[in-house]
Amino acid sequence: MKLVRYILSGLCVLALAGCVLVWHYREALHVAAGSVSQSLCAAAFVSHVDPDRVYAEEQRPLMGGIAWAVRYTVDRSHDEVRSSVLGLFGGLSRYREGLGCVLLLGDDLAAQAEELTQDPTPDAFGPRVVAPADPALEAALTLAFAEPDPSHPRSTKAVVVLHDGQLIAERYAPGYGPETPIWAHSITKSITQALIGILVRQGRLQVNQPAPLAAWASAADPHHAITVDQLLRMDSGLPFDETDGPVNLATHMWFLEPDTAAFASHAALTHAPGTVWGYSNLSYALLSKLIGDATGHTAAGAENFARRELFAPVGMNHTVIETDAHGTLLGSGFMYASARDLARFGQLYLDEGVVDGKRILPEGWSAYAHSQTLDTGYGAGFWTNLVNTGSVPIWNAPWGIPQLPKDMFYARGAFGQYIIIVPSEHLVVVRMGLSVYNKGTGIGDATAAIIAALHHEAPSALAISQSARH
Repeated sequence: MKLVRYILSGLCVLALAGCVLVWHYREALHVAAGSVSQSLCAAAFVSHVDPDRVYAEEQRPLMGGIAWAVRYTVDRSHDEVRSSVLGLFGGLSRYREGLGCVLLLGDDLAAQAEELTQDPTPDAFGPRVVAPADPALEAALTLAFAEPDPSHPRSTKAVVVLHDGQLIAERYAPGYGPETPIWAHSITKSITQALIGILVRQGRLQVNQPAPLAAWASAADPHHAITVDQLLRMDSGLPFDETDGPVNLATHMWFLEPDTAAFASHAALTHAPGTVWGYSNLSYALLSKLIGDATGHTAAGAENFARRELFAPVGMNHTVIETDAHGTLLGSGFMYASARDLARFGQLYLDEGVVDGKRILPEGWSAYAHSQTLDTGYGAGFWTNLVNTGSVPIWNAPWGIPQLPKDMFYARGAFGQYIIIVPSEHLVVVRMGLSVYNKGTGIGDATAAIIAALHHEAPSALAISQSARH
């Protein structure tokens, strides 16, 4: 009997310790459930790729030691994905036509009602994949899809190359193609920058004036003086919010807050505005709020604005920006777009904001986008190649891609999403993938090889050796 009592006592202690541990990590477990449901909902209903494969390649590596406790169900009859961790922490994401997937939190289900129809539009580049005619260009694409370390796969899904505005080469992984919307992550910030630019061109915003946010209306509020420019440049004084670990201000905002802009507007300043750079998803949540305020305060209104003013003129026919449950665009990182669409977007900036003779962005907006912020390698919504020493704070990642021309600038997203724009070469290169292991994507090498192919030269071995983190 004593032995039985000892065993029962030990089991009680273990159970209690387990409960304490789960309680301690409850926020991380909620974030994990939200991340799984949102990602797999978009995989199934936006991208139309295999959600089980996306889970295996993208989400399971992120789950680490709790992967065994994750369950999910793709419900195609209701266009939704439910997930759970330990059977206790759940996530529900529901697809809405034309608006992508929305994460529904608690009792706030208001986002269910909106939908937005869209007639299919043929891709102007045609239905066929454009294979490179030049063997050197073919070799560059092969380099882009190379897997030098099978234990840390790069999982490249798409590469598209435009030169002089013409599609000269592209390649896709099995299950992906020219019309497949892929999660662009923080490339979304550069799209948000463009939408803000359109509002500036229309005279509805001014970049050097305080951001007209109701939450910051009081002159006594230390946030009141923050300008639209500072939000775009990430030197607003808001904290560096995407740090290591499963829970930070960014993941909390995305996966735990139904109103992302309200959460961002209450974040305390860590520096005086305009003095210190810090990577800021919070800033782009607030810029998204400005877009929503100008377009009717609804998900459909904001998405219609993006379609009418940007996507349709540029030819981005397979692009959607998702929203939070309150209808605000998730302009910090939740856009799905085909690689061709993103290449066209890069071409817009290469062409100084003009498409077919029509001005989309304000004059000078492209140059503004890659003008240097403080002493960093960041511009205003885009990364630059102006700084090739030192590293991004906290991340310890290089600022630029040193083997590429100095005038290059680029949009970049987590897991290896890139729009590389090289004005001196009249070149746009898009790379999309699921490189979750942070071991580099090879896109710096591949782009150097593309440029060498255009010049009929051998790429510099020294330059290639410098691009391990890209």
